[in-house]
Amino acid sequence: MNGYLNESNFMMVEEGFTTRDLLENLLVELCQAGDQQAFFMADLGDIVKKHLQLLKALPRVKPFFPVKCNSSEGVIRLLAELGTGFACTNKAEIARVQSIGVPPDKIFYSSPCKQLAHIKYAASHGVQLMAFDNEVELSKVARSHPRARMLLGIAADSSPSAHPSMMFGTTLKSCRHLLEMAKEQAVEVVGISFHLGSRGLEPQAFTQAVAAAQLAFDMGTELGFQMHLLDIGGGFPGTEDTRARFKEMAAVINSALDSYFPDGRGVEIMARPGRYYVTSAFTLAATITAREEVPMEHPGSDSGWDGTSPPIAVAGLWAPGVGGDETGHCIPIIPNGYPIFSLQRPCPDHPSHSSSLRGPLGHADDRLADGLDLPQLQVGDWLIFEDMGAYSITTAPPAGPQPHITYAMSRMAWKAVQLFLGKPPQPEDDHESICTPLSCGWEMAESLCVTPVFAPAGII
Repeated sequence: MNGYLNESNFMMVEEGFTTRDLLENLLVELCQAGDQQAFFMADLGDIVKKHLQLLKALPRVKPFFPVKCNSSEGVIRLLAELGTGFACTNKAEIARVQSIGVPPDKIFYSSPCKQLAHIKYAASHGVQLMAFDNEVELSKVARSHPRARMLLGIAADSSPSAHPSMMFGTTLKSCRHLLEMAKEQAVEVVGISFHLGSRGLEPQAFTQAVAAAQLAFDMGTELGFQMHLLDIGGGFPGTEDTRARFKEMAAVINSALDSYFPDGRGVEIMARPGRYYVTSAFTLAATITAREEVPMEHPGSDSGWDGTSPPIAVAGLWAPGVGGDETGHCIPIIPNGYPIFSLQRPCPDHPSHSSSLRGPLGHADDRLADGLDLPQLQVGDWLIFEDMGAYSITTAPPAGPQPHITYAMSRMAWKAVQLFLGKPPQPEDDHESICTPLSCGWEMAESLCVTPVFAPAGII
């Protein structure tokens, strides 16, 4: 074991008992105690499963988790235990991962726009791998971090919606000029980086991006750089309903890598999966603290109001990142105490009303969602938001501290981690198979037979 994570960092879930059971028990206890503070339930076993799936689907790719996606301690410790690297965008994120002992050679300072003070901090703390895509960034690094190892970022998104002024990364036309400048300033360039984004991404876009990266690689090699590292960025879906799409993307990526960067060429491949790892692992529970019925002036409008009851505006709910594809319908999941509703499930037994959700009133970001069909919620009711692991943990709410996070993992998932890292099972557990269906988010169609041979070597 690497020592980043141990059983004191999470709640052990026995077989036959899931994190949903833990969530419901916590809600019952909070209702009885009158405690209505929002909280997260994090299924670390779900992240373990995602990691094993990624290594199986993309055997050449070494993951670097983007800390800005979810900087919670349990996630960082688990991924460090599993051997991933970390992509950091600033000094605070570098300090965050190094505070638990992550070595500098597993940190990628991925931001293409860096403050001088942060570059100097990275240099003084041994972080060498960085990205650049323009002359200004190159000059800053040349002055402040002479031992940096740089990846040249290229703009690989050629979709019609991509606006050139809003993209990071240089064009292929500008690559040679930037590489020549790096040579003049004695900056070591070791590879190419691109990032296609996480929404609306077509898998075939990776083929075009990898082809462009191969051309940039050849430019660097011609100029005498030891080019050996390709960063294919992120963009992998993070929920179970997109699992087939992830497999499709993985097949395209593997094909593109084999075509343009064959295994024998000596090029290491890294990626920055963020949403993929954490989206489905986190569930948020929050209560209604205020509500208001808002009459409509025009019953026949397109708002969906049928003229029989006014829409309900629910205020005083803090639920970070709610909106878009993270919201849906509701159904009560616990019959006693305050009603508890889970977004994303239909509720045929409860008449629905067109509703809006708001966070703490008086803040610019208080609008969470509009036009939701919800039951007639009351103050004290709980709402359950699923798939809340991505970009919901990094920023504290404006009106108070961030919700508490309860981490859980099934015993079988913990044994899978130990086996993955080469620790043999205890003698009394020899009869148990790590390939059996696992609770706590581990129910899968295929077995996850993990042996120590999968343990990753050094990231770079």
